[in-house]
Amino acid sequence: MSKSVIKLAAILVIIAGLLFVALYGIDFTDTARIPGVLDPDGVVQGLDLKGGSVIVFEAQEKSPTDEQMDTVAGMMRTRLDALGYSEAVVTRQGAKKVRIEIPSISNPEEAADTLGATAQLKFVDAEGKEVLTGSDVKSASAEFGKVSEMGNAEHYVSLQLTSEGTKKFSEATGRISKLPEGQNIIAIMMDQTVISAPRVQTQITDDSCIITGDFDAESAKALAANIKSGQLPFSLMQTELRAISATLGDTALQTSLTAGLIGVILVLLFMLIMYRLPGLMADFALVAYISIVGIILANLHVNLTLPGIAGIILSIGMAVDANVIIFERIKEELKIGKTVRSAVDAGFNRALSAVIDSNITTIISAVILIFLGTGTIKGFGVTLLIGVVVSMISAIFVTKFMLKQMIGMNVKHLWLYGVSKKEGGAENA
Repeated sequence: MSKSVIKLAAILVIIAGLLFVALYGIDFTDTARIPGVLDPDGVVQGLDLKGGSVIVFEAQEKSPTDEQMDTVAGMMRTRLDALGYSEAVVTRQGAKKVRIEIPSISNPEEAADTLGATAQLKFVDAEGKEVLTGSDVKSASAEFGKVSEMGNAEHYVSLQLTSEGTKKFSEATGRISKLPEGQNIIAIMMDQTVISAPRVQTQITDDSCIITGDFDAESAKALAANIKSGQLPFSLMQTELRAISATLGDTALQTSLTAGLIGVILVLLFMLIMYRLPGLMADFALVAYISIVGIILANLHVNLTLPGIAGIILSIGMAVDANVIIFERIKEELKIGKTVRSAVDAGFNRALSAVIDSNITTIISAVILIFLGTGTIKGFGVTLLIGVVVSMISAIFVTKFMLKQMIGMNVKHLWLYGVSKKEGGAENA
């Protein structure tokens, strides 16, 4: 058995394995698992496919301005993104209300508490004197690790201070570190609640510090999101919290997937009929592409909406488009008399710039949608970006590798490459 046969068989087994993992996932240990798209903890369906929860907040201000309400909506959007609800929808409702729709949420009450918190952060000494405020904090992030050499790893919030905050904190810690035991503390307060009261043993001159306490991953993430998004201009009162059903109906996902499956099958048949052996290799590469995208979406827990599905279908089209450009170039090379091996090399090399250019422009568009878009627009950008990057790799490398193995098996009949004997050049006659 030749090496080419072994390599081709190996890549086909790998593709079959990828497809299985994409659908059903795989367990490594009792706690380590790669979820598949069919797992409930894999791909998360958006509001239009599965429904979620609606939370409505009302401003506790007599006559809030449009600018203030826009600020509230923007901060809500920032907090939602930080909490991982990138597909949530934030809209103003009347003059004093903000409506938030969150897909597939497991704990809407906790989310409502986090979103509605005013996040008034203060650092005070033992006498209640204010040392720092939230405005002295530049950024915040949830972290996990050891905060001391002797301690265990724990969840905490890391703060980056402004230049003014660094100066104030240095002066305060220098003064408080000299106080007797029991008074040498700085209490960290969130909305008048002490969440941590560490002892100050030495002056801190760095522009960063940490908040420790009884945090888990979610509470640390929520606190960091509140601090990072800033303080709301006024307090909010939750006026509504209820579940909503799928906005497009319960059958929307099934119908969309059925239509997508029919489309993929038609594309596979088209490639096989038009390009024969290269088309068959492209079909296998397309299956690998779909599997890899499914694995990525499931493990990133992407909120999948209909626009997101559209992004995936569009990237499938781009993967096929890349192969069409390459295969047409291969046929042209065969028609002028080149051997199959040299025609395949020339086809991939000469079509490469066109394929990369078209994909780079799409990647730029997807990145813009991700960073400037919100809700379902952002979801479309995410799935499009993932799909285009993976499709470019599968079209250029996977298909070429498989064609090379077929040539190594001495499969060189022109008809199998979409060229008749009459069209073939003299060298192939």
